[in-house]
Amino acid sequence: MARILNEVSRTFNEFLIIPGLTTKKHTMDNVSLVTPLVRYKKGEQPKIALNVPFVSAIMQSVSDSGLAIALAKEGGLSFIYGSQSIESQARMVHEVKNHKAGFVESRANLTPEHTLLDVLELKETTGFSTIGITDDGSPMGVLMGIVTSRDYRATQTNLNRKVKEFMTPFSDLVTGRLGVSLTEANDIIWEHKLNTLPIIDAEQRLQYFVFRKDYESHKEYPNELSDADKRLLVGAGINSRDFSERVPALVEAGVDVLCIDSSDGFSEWQKDTIEYIKKEYNGKVFVGAGNVVDRDGFMYLAEAGADFIKVGVGGGSICITREQKGIGRGQATALIEVAQARDEYFEKTGMYVPICSDGGIVQDYHMTLALAMGADFLMMGRYFARFDESPTRKLLVGGNYVKEYWGEGSNRARNWQRYDMGGNSNLKFEEGVDSYVPYAGKLKDNLDQTLGKMKATMCSCGVLSIKELQTDAKITMVSSTSIIEGGAHDVIVKDNKNS
Repeated sequence: MARILNEVSRTFNEFLIIPGLTTKKHTMDNVSLVTPLVRYKKGEQPKIALNVPFVSAIMQSVSDSGLAIALAKEGGLSFIYGSQSIESQARMVHEVKNHKAGFVESRANLTPEHTLLDVLELKETTGFSTIGITDDGSPMGVLMGIVTSRDYRATQTNLNRKVKEFMTPFSDLVTGRLGVSLTEANDIIWEHKLNTLPIIDAEQRLQYFVFRKDYESHKEYPNELSDADKRLLVGAGINSRDFSERVPALVEAGVDVLCIDSSDGFSEWQKDTIEYIKKEYNGKVFVGAGNVVDRDGFMYLAEAGADFIKVGVGGGSICITREQKGIGRGQATALIEVAQARDEYFEKTGMYVPICSDGGIVQDYHMTLALAMGADFLMMGRYFARFDESPTRKLLVGGNYVKEYWGEGSNRARNWQRYDMGGNSNLKFEEGVDSYVPYAGKLKDNLDQTLGKMKATMCSCGVLSIKELQTDAKITMVSSTSIIEGGAHDVIVKDNKNS
């Protein structure tokens, strides 16, 4: 018979953090959430550290360039989803790497022959109010003009009116030449009182836009995660099938860190992928692996050279791996064991390999619990899918606004590489569902609130860093009755909507 582990597989909901002494220095302003993303030797600093302990999941419905830019501005990092063409994924990485430099590729373009109706539809679809007008409607076509919301009045203008009739023509534009520095571009913007500066090459082809708002917004994001060249950091998901073609394109696009995306990472396929990257790029790009749920899985990937390791099988809100295959482990139990293995590996080798908790987060306090249990950072999908910046549609369903959210193991994603078991077979059954999540608004507003809760909890524990949380915090298990006691009970809660 199979070996039976008598320890109960537990979830975050079965634990609480016990308060510690809060001194006068334990204020939210003093709390640091900086945490390592990639492996480092004892006595050294990691080559990449997050300013907030969050990364976004490698999912079509979560991590595109838009969310990657928004999250990096807040100090976290996104892994651009890999279940798309190599060219498309590389382009998304390129968009993120070029955003912080202030030179932004145009993502909304039309030709002079399009109409005002086309402008309004494009603005509704993309959310962009500045539209580059090029000869062929491509992002890098010959610049003919630009259209902004100041060029038309949607309620009083004929919707069939041609763009060429109301756009600001090239002859009236102030432009910058390709090769101009960001400082010089900003000087031009200020000198001419512009909101947008198009950057063109010698053949008048549009290359980038520089926006006044990007310069002004820098001060709003003190935690911004950027490289030595002040470009935003970005990750990308890969699989263990086409990595030899995909990885070179992503590295050329500027990706900072890769992550092998698989429901079960304890495999020779992942080892082969890691070894290829280490051999071919030798520190030029980092690679994480997973997912695993026990000591054996961690040790295998750590010794293979993984720069971080993801923990969790079957705990995601849209994941049905446990239902379909009967494999997995309660996220809390898995995380505790893997954290112990990480510390053992560090003591033995002097190499610290960060672990990422992936799945099982329902309440905001579960995030702090996961960190206290040993996670260095968290990967979340449902949390980020709710925001404006995620790539899915916002819909009105049953009187409430929602956003679409589907698993990478769903038929909609068709990401069979994530569940690769070798051979030539494709996905035979689904391990994820197609769903909705409640729409929550802007990422920044929600993340500020979440981080506020996390810092408040840490202050109540008497700690000022994630490392202190892991060494000094006390955690207790709770009974089912205690869980009920923790929420509102024995009262009639007012309906604030009607008050």
